[in-house]
Amino acid sequence: MRTRVVVNGALGRMGREVVRAVLSDPELRLVGAVESSAPQPYLPVPEHPDLIPFSSELDSLLEKTCPDVVVDFTQAHVAMEALRTTLPLKVNMVTGTTGLSDGDVEEIRELCDRYSVGVVLAPNFSVGAVLLMHLASIAGKFFSNAEIVEMHHDKKIDAPSGTALATARMMTEARGSRFVYPSTEKEILAGVRGGEVGGLAVHSIRLPGVMASQEVILGGQGQTLLLRHDATSRESYMPGVILSVKEVVKTPGLIVGLDKLLGLRV
Repeated sequence: MRTRVVVNGALGRMGREVVRAVLSDPELRLVGAVESSAPQPYLPVPEHPDLIPFSSELDSLLEKTCPDVVVDFTQAHVAMEALRTTLPLKVNMVTGTTGLSDGDVEEIRELCDRYSVGVVLAPNFSVGAVLLMHLASIAGKFFSNAEIVEMHHDKKIDAPSGTALATARMMTEARGSRFVYPSTEKEILAGVRGGEVGGLAVHSIRLPGVMASQEVILGGQGQTLLLRHDATSRESYMPGVILSVKEVVKTPGLIVGLDKLLGLRV
């Protein structure tokens, strides 16, 4: 039996890719789509013969379609409302929405435990990006100084990226202490050193022509180590999304990070 999927934020840049990926997987079935403004009752997918219910009301669509999983790529406040709607109905959820607070994550964990459902929450679904984070966590044990540079398209609404923040936190946790953050005696341009997380300087670049890239630069006496990942299209996220959809139905509780599903350990 195929896993039944609803996509929340189906007309967004990531939502459209998820729709295509779900429709292409023989183990999954797209049974519904949600967007804040749904001008017609069925999702327009010319190459697909089935009519896919399309709505701006997540709760009514869930009752109508009875999915196993909701995949969400929206904004933080929208994702939280979707979680509060979805989980009490015993529907699992996969979300790549960033900007959730620690309190939000704790609420999601409590909802998972209360209703015995699963949630995969990941700042990045690209296998390459997750491997970069894993390798940076290992390397950070051997270098006292490191900085992160993340690059995204100019339409990205937040900075730094959720991936950059997650990378900094993972590196600090694996190291077990703060990194060395060199002080600047004279900062001629305010903010030029970027933000700071656990002693790591984090820099954000926003440019047209860029999709998503991240560099972790580690420095020591007489040497530097550069780790870099580039995503050239949103297709790069889809294997991780599809893996999460298939695994979340097997595992009640909250899973934070695709690395857990890949079996990676620092």
